[in-house]
Amino acid sequence: MLRRINDALPGLVAGIILYGIIIQITGVWFVEDRVSYSIGLWYGITIAIGMAINLAKVIFDSVTIYGEENANRRIIMKSVMRYAVVVILFFILGYFKFGSLYTALIGILGLKVSAYVQPLFQKIAGKLSGRSDAAPDGEGK
Repeated sequence: MLRRINDALPGLVAGIILYGIIIQITGVWFVEDRVSYSIGLWYGITIAIGMAINLAKVIFDSVTIYGEENANRRIIMKSVMRYAVVVILFFILGYFKFGSLYTALIGILGLKVSAYVQPLFQKIAGKLSGRSDAAPDGEGK
């Protein structure tokens, strides 16, 4: 389903989840309130996944439906709305003291980490599968 929106989206989401697992395993041992740490982290990871999917959908819709001349305006408007939703979700987390705001921010950073590491993972996956390049569409040899 995610591949229909963007070929790179499944890898991006998998990278965010892998990042969350690594941060969970390594960090939970160094904090006193493990429950708050975990809730905040996975709250942030969930937001990061939602942001990735929303961003991919906005770009796809803007380019295919609205054309290039109106795409910039739509992308900017949706980006502002996306960040407003993130601020509201952070406010809810902080107001109700549901989890750690710090680890929620660390979880959201998983989107950036996954985006930067994804080309490396694609290259490694391409070498493991025997392709000479890491073309995501399978045109390797």
